[in-house]
Formats: sequence, structure tokens, C-alpha cells
Amino acid sequence: MGGRMTRRVAPMSNAPSGGRPRDLPTAPRPVASPARTLHMIGNAHLDPVWLWPWQEGYQEARATFWSAIHRMDEYPDFVFTCDQVVLLSWVEESDPELFARIQEKVAEGRWVMTGGWWVEPDCNMPSGESFVRQGLYGQRYLKEKFGVTASVGMNVDPFGHNAMLPAILRGQGMDSYCFLRPGPHESELPGTMFWWEAPDGSRVLAYRIPFEYCSPPGEVAGQTEKALGQLDRSLGDLMIFYGVGNHGGGPTKANIDSIHRYDRMGTFGELTMSSPRRYFDEMTKRLGEQGLAEVPVWRDDLQHHAAGCYSAHSGIKAWQRRAQAAVLSAERWAAVAGHDARADLERAWKQVLFNQFHDVLPGSAIEPAYDDARDQLGEAVAISKRIITRAHNVIAREISVPQESGTQPVVVFNPHPWPVTTRVEMQYGLAPNGVHVVDAGGADVPCQRTQSVATTDDKGRGATVFQAELPALGYRLYRLRQGPGQHPGGTLLASEHHLENDVLRLELDPVTGWLSSLVDKRTGVDLLAGATGPHTQMCEDPTDTWGHRVVSYDWPGEEMVTTDIVLREHGPLRARLRVEREWGRSTMAEEFILGAGGDDAVEVRVTLDWREQAHLMKLRFPVGLQSPVATYEIPFAHLTRPIDGAEEPAQSWVDLSGSVDGIRAGLAVVNNAKHGYDVSPPSPGRSHSIGVTAVRSPVYSWHDPRLLDPDGYYSFQDQGTQSFSYLLVPHAGDWRAAGLTRRAALLGSPVRAMLESFHDGPLPSARGYLDDGGDQVMVTAVKLHEDAPRDLVVRAVETTGRPAVASLHIPMAGIRLVADFGPSEIRTFRIPLDDPLSAVETDLVELGVRRGAFTVEPW
Repeated sequence: MGGRMTRRVAPMSNAPSGGRPRDLPTAPRPVASPARTLHMIGNAHLDPVWLWPWQEGYQEARATFWSAIHRMDEYPDFVFTCDQVVLLSWVEESDPELFARIQEKVAEGRWVMTGGWWVEPDCNMPSGESFVRQGLYGQRYLKEKFGVTASVGMNVDPFGHNAMLPAILRGQGMDSYCFLRPGPHESELPGTMFWWEAPDGSRVLAYRIPFEYCSPPGEVAGQTEKALGQLDRSLGDLMIFYGVGNHGGGPTKANIDSIHRYDRMGTFGELTMSSPRRYFDEMTKRLGEQGLAEVPVWRDDLQHHAAGCYSAHSGIKAWQRRAQAAVLSAERWAAVAGHDARADLERAWKQVLFNQFHDVLPGSAIEPAYDDARDQLGEAVAISKRIITRAHNVIAREISVPQESGTQPVVVFNPHPWPVTTRVEMQYGLAPNGVHVVDAGGADVPCQRTQSVATTDDKGRGATVFQAELPALGYRLYRLRQGPGQHPGGTLLASEHHLENDVLRLELDPVTGWLSSLVDKRTGVDLLAGATGPHTQMCEDPTDTWGHRVVSYDWPGEEMVTTDIVLREHGPLRARLRVEREWGRSTMAEEFILGAGGDDAVEVRVTLDWREQAHLMKLRFPVGLQSPVATYEIPFAHLTRPIDGAEEPAQSWVDLSGSVDGIRAGLAVVNNAKHGYDVSPPSPGRSHSIGVTAVRSPVYSWHDPRLLDPDGYYSFQDQGTQSFSYLLVPHAGDWRAAGLTRRAALLGSPVRAMLESFHDGPLPSARGYLDDGGDQVMVTAVKLHEDAPRDLVVRAVETTGRPAVASLHIPMAGIRLVADFGPSEIRTFRIPLDDPLSAVETDLVELGVRRGAFTVEPW
């Protein structure tokens, strides 16, 4: 792609240095001017939360937008580019006059909407469904209030971008994307503009903003010169962003006057007030089909910048995961129960989406911001729990529950659109001799007594854990009967350093408290044979909150000291070993839980009381694999990455697959709260290992190059107790067969059991409402359509990177839907419940119809 060789003459601007328009004849630029057009993108990046609370961002949105309106009144050629829809919603509710002026300027084409998302979120850690909702609520708001939607995606400030964003952007009506990071010093991207292709083959035309997205308030010469120093000159025409940002502000008079002045002088070529949409359109027209075909293609994520953000502030990561799971579950149960909860769900989702902002979720905001984040995400969870509780009670009251004296009915609800077998912990009362569990037909269910969450003198209070087999997105009735039962269960052996069932055998080292052996009986492979290295890795961490310039946290460190190992439970259903450790002023307990019979994963529950400052802890999982391959879950997909110890962002799981003595084998680590991972190569005394950054404790909002005052007083992150869980999932060398994404979903969103009463009803003792089959294609959303509460929306994604045919059984609509899916493809179906055979495929914002092929038949 070469630049043009001819020079071009263009009219000069009609705005004088004072900023007032004048009616003077235009004059040509000097012939010596560079033969290019610089599209000057006036914007005002505004962090609604960062070094200030959201309430300050709320006010600054109004001040910034008034400034943009005033610049439009003063300069007829000025164009303002706006993203982050939440800012517009704040202005609408606080300043109707300003909002009306913005609507006028949008109609004139001078106020240009980009981005289309509620905020500029962190673009690595939210779930795939969260990215869908960013556009669902953002684009629909723009359409309703302004009659437009964004066609250019824009995330100028986030610290990295997951590889599935092109597919999500395309599904939301956007064909191009503007971003800043990673910078030229952080990633060898193919140029300033390139095709960015997602794992499903979707593409957007991406543009890496040169130098900065905002500028000082004075003239733009410095901004332009530094931007030109980073730009790919072969493009010819280029975009340069300007305007005061971060705390808002936007383009100033001095900015605009200098653009007019340098345009007249021809210093940099033609400088024109423009927008990203205009730039992409003009470039597409100039290049033509052949030129666009020659634009380089990038098939990967966009990393790395600020790797510490994947692990800074454990609280916000855990709160977000919990809130996302709660709202998705509430959507599903509202749809099943036929409740129009769209307004409540929108309020909950907007709290979730707002707190995915790229200085909140990454942990880089000031400490008080997390009080607000906790409260706002708590509101989202509370709304969701009310919706779920109402729906479950409405369903339960319709179940036929015959009277049986001396028993307590229990209904267990499965929020996942595939059948689930899982252990359920249940508190009970009025049973001094304990209970056993039976199904609706009276057959004994595997169960055992466990410790109650209550510590009282009530001798009838207790707790049981039992195994539930649940229909897909449905429920099953069980009963608690007083007294002991047969307690059927599979093989389960346990001692202080040993757990074993029909599938797995694990041994704990009594000194380190970590596994010395993990045998998968299905293959005969001991995944830890020959494995060396620590499980806990305590390191000093002198880096700032963001972890700027960090490429790896796989640093030399010390191990925690094991202080106790206790066999806490051993019954017919499960065994539980507790390992306690300490280091410095911190303690950690890991409880290893293995179920009876065919349980093929080890659950580990972690309670960490962290009291260290400027330190971090890695949990490491050494394995004895040869020639392994590392795979990481990303939103809606997965990536294979090098085994080099680099700190990487991921969703809920990381897998390492290779072989042991020629036999294929692998180990995956699945967790419910962490996002910072690595996979490290062998080194002296250490084998291959998966690393999870469990905790970091930098100073809040400390940004290098600012140095900490050795005599200063600072607040450090993550002081206190936190809890999370992970699974160790051995397999025969193909992570696809291990169902990792579904295991992660169940770990992050457990089933719910509720006590029920006796009554008649039309519903059977067990029922499912939607089943995706539990194979490659996974349903990720079941909800009511935003515009039609009698229309069901079902979204599914292919999870293994291989083509598949999905058969979705949807009893709640009385149909079976069969569709082809390409690798990592996302498809969304709109099903009118009053005429389900007329189902159509829709886009991710539920505004259009897609023409994909599928079949629907009665079921």
C-alpha cells in the first residue's frame, strides 16, 4: 500500500486565528505542502471514575459536553467525536437543555457517535455476554435518543483487547475499530491500519491511534509531530486525535485555532476537522477492493499493556464475576417464568457494565471508588436475586408435591442450559438425628452430613450435602427425611495425605502440603510424575498498581510454610482434606474436595488472609508433561499462547496439554475469581507449570514514574480475607473433551436449592426448559427480547474452535432448532413464543435480522 506521489492543492480554512468565521476567499496551500490529509479527530476522553469518584465524572460530563457545544457554535467546521453512552445518559437526566442541543448537533452530523458501548470497559476480563450487553444497551440508547447507531468501535484507553472483539463489534453493527494500546513499543502490529480478524473469521478495519488520544490545551503542533513519528506513512491520509482528556475538557479554542493555522500554512498537509467514520469511509473508497485486500491481517488479541491490572484488587474481580453470573441467571429464570423483568434487568446490567470501566475492573482507581463499585454491583446482585427468587417460587408453587409426614421438600434449580450433576449443600432444621435425601420416587440419593453455617444450641439444626441430577435449565424435587438412610455412594478412599475414587488418585506431600501425585486412572498417567517446583510463590512486588512494563510475574520467591493437614470429611459422597499454610503475617487454607465414584475433577476451596504490602503470590501447578501446548479461555473463545512465563489475561481456565511417556495427557486449572495467568517453561529445579496470580498488594492508584515517599503513608490493596475456588481437571490430552467452559460456568454460578411446602400442582417433579445438548455449542444467553416480552432470545457459541451442528431443544417454546456453527461462531435466535416456528436469527443488539440458515421443527 503506497502513498500518493502527487501534490494536492486544497482550500484553506475559513476560521481565523480568533476563532470567528469569516467570509474571505480561500487561498491555496503552499505547493510544498505534504500531499496528505490529516483527519483531526476532536474528542474528550472522560474517565467517569479514576482518580476521582463517579459523582465527579457525572458533573464533568455535563461541563465537557457544554464546552463541545460552544466550540460548535464558534467554529462551523468543528466536529466532535463522542463515545461512552453512560455520559449521554447522565446529561439527559441532569441537563435537558444540553441534551437537546446535542440532539441538534447529531442531526447536523457534527456530533458523531462512536464506540456504541455503555462505557469503555476493560477489554479482557468481562465475559463474552458482558461485551454483548455493552453494545446492546449502548447502541439501543443511541438509536432511541438520536436515531443513529455507532458504526465505528472505539476503546481508546483500555489496556488490551481480546481477540473476539471483531466478532462482537460486527454483530453490533460496527465495521471498524479505534484503539491506542498496545503501543508500538509493546506489540509488533502490522501497521497503523490493519484488518483485525477474530477466531470466527469476522473482521473489522482497525486503527491504532498514534501517540495519544488526547492533547494539551494549547496548539496541536506537538501532538501532530509526535503522532506522525509513530504513524505508518504508507497510508497517506491519517487520523490524529486531539482534545483535553481523562478528566474531560475536550477540544479548546487554542487547539482549533492552531489546526486552522497549520492547515493554512500547509505545515503537515491538509488538516481537516473529521471523524473516524469519515476517515474509514474515505480510506475504503480510495483503496478500493484491491487495496483493501492488501491491507495486512492480524489474527490474535491486542496485548500487552499494564499486566498487573489482570490481578490488581481481587475484590472487584470477584464482585464482577458474581454479578455477571447473577444477572445472566436472573434473565433466564425471568424468561422461563414469563416475567417481564426487562426494566429491572436493565438497571442491574448497567451497574455491571459501568463497573467494567477500564479504571475500575482493572483495579487502578482510587480506593473510595471501590466502595461505590461494591455497592453498585451489590445492587445488581440484589436485583437479580429478587428476580430469581420470585421466578423460583412461581415455578415451585406449580409443582405437584404430595404430602409425606416427617419430610421436607427441596426443589433444586439448575440455571445452566444443559443437564448438570453436582453436589448441593443444604441447611436444615428440626432434625436432631440428622437427615438423608431421597428423590421424588423415594429412592435414596448419595448424601452425607457436613458442617452447618450456624453455630447455635439448636440441636435440630444441621447441614447435608447431596448429589443432584438436574435437567437442563430446569428443576428437580427432592426430600429430606429424618434419620440416617442407605447413603449410596461410589468408591472413595481417604486419609490424611491421600484421596482416591474410581477415576482419580491424589497424594499430598506432608511437608509441602501440595500434591506429589495426581493419577488419572482412565489413562494410567500420573500428571505430576517428575514434576518439580513450588505451589505457592511469594514475591516482593515493587511495581505500580498497573504493573507497567511487567512482562511476567514468574519471579523467584519463597514458599508458604505448611502448618497443618487435616482430613476434615470422609463420607459416602465426598472427602475433604484441609491444608493450612502461613508466610509473614498471612495465612492460607486450601480444602481439597473429591467426590465418590466417577468424579473427575478435584475441587479446591481457598481462604486467604493476606497481610503483606507490596508483595504478590502466585499459585503454581507444576506438571510432568512433555512438549505441552498452553491454551487460555478468552471471551467466547480460546487462544493458544507461547509457554514463556508471560503474564496473560484470560477468563476462567488455562490448560496445559502434552504427553507423559508417549501417552497423551493434560491438566486444566479452572477458577471463579482470577484473571492473571502464566504458563512457564522448565528451569533448574522446576518443571512446566501453570501459574495463577492469586493476589497483589500495590499502593492504590500509584502510577509509575511517580515514586513513593519512603516516609509517606499509603493504602495497599487486598488487605484481609478473600475466598475463591478452583478445579484441577486432568484429561487425556484434549481439553475440548473436558468441558472446561461449562465447568467454569457451574463453578461461577452454582445451582440453587430451596425449601418447599406440600401442595398439588400441574408440574411434574422434574422439568427442563431449554437444553443445548452439552456438546460443542453452548447456550450463553436465554432472555426476553428487548422490544417484545413474548419473544425469546437464545444465543449460543461454538466453544472448541471446530465446526459443529447444534440441536437446541427448547421445550418452553415447543420447538427444536438445528443450526450449523463455524469455529467460535456466535449466533442469536429470536423465537416468538406465540409462533415459535417463525423464529429468525437476529444481531447482538436485537435490532436487525440476519440471514443465517437453520431449521425449526415442533418438539
